[in-house]
Amino acid sequence: MGESGESAECSASASASAKPSDEIWAKLVQSDSRYPDVEIRSDKGQIRSEISTASCDKHRWCKIVRNSDLCSATLKNKSSNTILVDGAEVGKGDTVVIKDRSEIIPGPAKEGFVSYKFQIVSSPEICQTLLKICVDVDHAKCSICLNIWHDVVTVAPCLHNFCNGCFSEWLRRSQEKRSTVLCPQCRAVVQFVGKNHFLRTIAEDMVKADSSLRRSHDEVALLDTYASVRSNLVIGSGKKSRKRERANTTMVNQSDGPDHHCSQCGNITVIQCQTRQSMQHNIFFPHQSSWFSVLIIYDIQFTVVGGFQCDPSTIHLQCQECGGMMPSRTGLGVPQYCLGCDRPFCGAYWSALGVTGSGSYPVCSPDTLRPISEHTISGIPLVAHEKNLHEQNITESCIRQMGRTLQDVISEWIAKLNNREIDTTRLMLNHAEMMTAGTLVCSDCYQKLVSFFLYWFRISTPKHLLPPEASTREDCWYGYACRTQHRSEEHARKRNHVCRPTRGSHS
Repeated sequence: MGESGESAECSASASASAKPSDEIWAKLVQSDSRYPDVEIRSDKGQIRSEISTASCDKHRWCKIVRNSDLCSATLKNKSSNTILVDGAEVGKGDTVVIKDRSEIIPGPAKEGFVSYKFQIVSSPEICQTLLKICVDVDHAKCSICLNIWHDVVTVAPCLHNFCNGCFSEWLRRSQEKRSTVLCPQCRAVVQFVGKNHFLRTIAEDMVKADSSLRRSHDEVALLDTYASVRSNLVIGSGKKSRKRERANTTMVNQSDGPDHHCSQCGNITVIQCQTRQSMQHNIFFPHQSSWFSVLIIYDIQFTVVGGFQCDPSTIHLQCQECGGMMPSRTGLGVPQYCLGCDRPFCGAYWSALGVTGSGSYPVCSPDTLRPISEHTISGIPLVAHEKNLHEQNITESCIRQMGRTLQDVISEWIAKLNNREIDTTRLMLNHAEMMTAGTLVCSDCYQKLVSFFLYWFRISTPKHLLPPEASTREDCWYGYACRTQHRSEEHARKRNHVCRPTRGSHS
């Protein structure tokens, strides 16, 4: 097997900061423990070892270069044959990044070739991330509760950050007392608020690193009950802006309400302009080159729909389908959010109130937000099987061979979901554990749900019902999480990827 002195030859040049050439930084460990390891001593090592189980001859078959992160390396195939790295084929002269415990076979197949496991030797410098984000804990605290952020939200335009529950309670109390909502930190008028997923991840990592920052379960539960920000909210202002109007007509139309308004918002219109000497509204008349004082009479027309009318401080939601606005109303019993993604959709809300769309107020179809059981599907979604077209074709062929339709299969699995017969751990939707056949979801979330059902359909289908070319394939080690299936058509066809990973971070 590999020899300590010649297994990894040193490169001709080395930087001044390089480690001594006799220091072992990585090994190739054979699956057969009776043989010694191939020790890699150089940052750029030419590997010379056995490649065949039938011969003890040694060959130079690859070059392994240590990467700057010290946690990975780049392997270049120097042999005349294709080699396998973590199940993926690497052609002659090609390179691939390998990590600790990557499996390397110096040949095109497992049978007849030696199997190596790449192993990085531990040291104080090895496997430490060189790039670190330093965040002062005081800069990651909510200025309302003075604790580390929990379910952080960001307000605009000042871009200050708060706990969702803290700001939601501030928002509720502000609306009760005044027409505008001010930032709790800088007192600027808040126009928008939304969840900040990036800062949420940072806050969670900080809590994991320092347990003293963790709140009690009761406090977290209380904050979650207060939290009302599920998607981006548009917060109106009751402050009216005064705009100069050119009085070259006696009838002027002007909307003085919020920039984002809906069918239930009030409309303010200037219906008459009369010249008066004593009024305070000064308007310039171009054709007379002089200023006049005018009396402006406003006609405030309020629109009441379904017994509700917006006021200037009403929070609005922007529909993710049509871009139209609707008031944020809790406890109404009419759905405004998709449970799978927490995004707002206006179709169901306006349909319940009998409102149709117009040029001024866009309204989307009620079908954009429907119960899971009422959605229909005619073809396999593009996102199914991690966008692996080969696996999609196999599933389609399997359904057809059974004499069934895609809708029949999905309906069967919706019933299983409703009866809690499915493990929803892998379902990449919010509130997956709460979903039933009557849960309202958007079309995007429904396609993700269909993809999830098709995965379980394939997992539970006996191999003899699969097409012949698919029933004899071996499972890919990385299963549905395999990245090679997207860039290598041959690998996607050769291995089954509708299976659980047995290696990697998803195993």
